Formats: sequence, structure tokens, C-alpha cells
Amino acid sequence: MEENLFELLSQIPDPEIPVINIVELGIVREAKMISENEAEIVITPTYSACPAMFNIEEDIIKLFKENGILAKVTTKISPIWTTDWITDEAREKLRAYGITPPEKGSQEDHLNIPKKCPRCGSENTKQISRFGSTLCKASYQCNDCLEPFDYFKCH
Repeated sequence: MEENLFELLSQIPDPEIPVINIVELGIVREAKMISENEAEIVITPTYSACPAMFNIEEDIIKLFKENGILAKVTTKISPIWTTDWITDEAREKLRAYGITPPEKGSQEDHLNIPKKCPRCGSENTKQISRFGSTLCKASYQCNDCLEPFDYFKCH
């Protein structure tokens, strides 16, 4: 049954990055039935102040209600979410969408390492800002094709 819950949860896209779902993003920590028509879903925010978590919780409750299940959503902040929890499939989806995914095995100084441009593949890139379109991204620009792109920060 838990597998079915994760399949259901994989229908919910991340509100800020709609090409990946909340399961692929790695924020769904646990999903279990606690009674015949009630489920408990445990999620962890990518950042403690992530504004999308409210939308995600609402989306979970709505989807489960549509499927005849009462969803209890619990937010768990320990251990903290890490970009290592993003699936390989989601990393490829991010790249195709124009966001450079984080490398596995987060590094403390990851923002100062050249990022591969998701459009042309060049590593001749520069950081424009440590803060991108959302809290979890930094802004970069490719020096070869001149296109700006987001980088999903490691943590």
C-alpha cells in the first residue's frame, strides 16, 4: 500500500519547479496508511523557510481527498533535507528544463566551482548572484552562449 501512496504523491509537481514531482525532489520522507481511509505523509522542506511547503501540503491533502483518503501531513525538519535526496531522473529533468542540478555529495564551497551550462554544456560560466529565482537556487551565466541559468544549490 505504501508504494501506491508514493505513486499518488508523484502526481504532485513541485510548485516552483513543475518539471519534477515532490517524490523525485526527495521531500517525501514517509507515506503510510494509519487506518483504512487515513494516511500520514511526512515531508521535509528543502529550506526551512521554503514558501512552497504550504502549497505542497495543500496539494497533498486535496489529492488524497479526491482519492477518498484523509491525509495527515507532518513536516519533519531533522535530519535536514539534502540535495543528495534528489533522484537521478529528477536531475536530468532539471537539466532539460534549464536548471543545472547539484552534484551529489554536497561541498561547502560548491558555489565557487564552475557550473556546466544546461543549454550548451560549457563550463565557462560565472555566478551572477548567490540568490536565484527561489531560495534554493543561485543565478549563473554562460560566458560562451551568454545565456543565464539557475543552479540548484547543494546543501
